[in-house]
Amino acid sequence: MISRKIILTFPQALLDKPIVYKLIKDYNLIFNILQAKITPDEEGIMILEIKGASRDYNAGISYLKNLGIDIRPLDQKIIWNERKCTHCGLCVDICPTQALSFKRPQMKIEFDKRKCIACELCLRICPVKAIEIQQ
Repeated sequence: MISRKIILTFPQALLDKPIVYKLIKDYNLIFNILQAKITPDEEGIMILEIKGASRDYNAGISYLKNLGIDIRPLDQKIIWNERKCTHCGLCVDICPTQALSFKRPQMKIEFDKRKCIACELCLRICPVKAIEIQQ
């Protein structure tokens, strides 16, 4: 049994397809949706933890790739640079897991890397680029 965290990005044309259902039914995979943003007229993004036999996992990933779904491993780490941070709070509002939060009463940003799922939403919104992906 293997377990992997992956990011799926799929085009608008696939938004109404039973993609996750097929992973369960046809490939015997167990999954946990860590985050999902699927809106009409846009692309969909899902962060999944998928578990299953190696053979089933590989077959399921092949199925997703054949549909045209972009798959990236979620093995990257997010780094918060406190020196660069202006503590504006934009990242706090967008963080789905509260990995970024305000320390009160100081109103300073704190980062709990154990809660971070590396969804990268904070990277896009940080005006001073104080949040980066570890290379």
